[in-house]
Amino acid sequence: MAETSETIRSSSSSVKRAVVTGASSGIGAETARVLAKDGWHVVLLARREEKLQALAKEIEAAGGSTSYQVCDITDEASTDAAVAAIVVEGPVKALINCAGGAIGKDPVATADLDDWRGMYELNVIGTLRITQKLLPTLKESEGTVLIVSSTAGIEPYEGGAGYCASKFAERVMARVLRLEQIGEPVRIIDVSPGMVKTEEFSLKRFGGDASKAAGVYDGVPDPLDAGDVAESIRWAIDLPDTVDVDSLVIRPRAEGSYTKVYRQ
Repeated sequence: MAETSETIRSSSSSVKRAVVTGASSGIGAETARVLAKDGWHVVLLARREEKLQALAKEIEAAGGSTSYQVCDITDEASTDAAVAAIVVEGPVKALINCAGGAIGKDPVATADLDDWRGMYELNVIGTLRITQKLLPTLKESEGTVLIVSSTAGIEPYEGGAGYCASKFAERVMARVLRLEQIGEPVRIIDVSPGMVKTEEFSLKRFGGDASKAAGVYDGVPDPLDAGDVAESIRWAIDLPDTVDVDSLVIRPRAEGSYTKVYRQ
């Protein structure tokens, strides 16, 4: 018996779909791999199409299910187009907000205003934009909004005011959204990683200076990697829909706080 279009829609809607922002590298890319391996259909969102294509091919070669949308969450039209393409394909069960970054490590007195503005546009406004647009479909599916913030949003440090302020704002957004959505069929989860060694985060922060980027991790035994954070995300969203992990802090054993790190 041939499948009707209604049969196909019914079949596809039974597959859990997760939208992952910042999926071209780091925590976002690894989260996509982990969720796809766990049976999710993962919709990859990022600006760099060649990176998305490569990751999609990798996931599919490993037997996973994926698709992608080129999307700049700091741009309204780009995000509108991506969301429209996503929701027309069916319900979304999880939004994993991984897109973010740090720019510079200057003191408040001499910090570049454009650096601060860029961090706010990406870490705060971008997260807000994509969350607002996908919240209706997430509520329909009894889904989850998960925000990957940072321990920088818990404990400020010298030279990190702009990044810390943006991550404080992101964590507050998650907390207030949680309060505002009480009684609604949606979970709001904040995951705050500490020291994570990825291929791009510190390199971007220091404008491509590889020696400065490497110095962040000098002597630290076993900093977290993107896979550690991805596994915490997988665990949090795999819990029953009625269980909300309000806030999860994850650090390497060697890091007690930003200012208390064991180095060999």
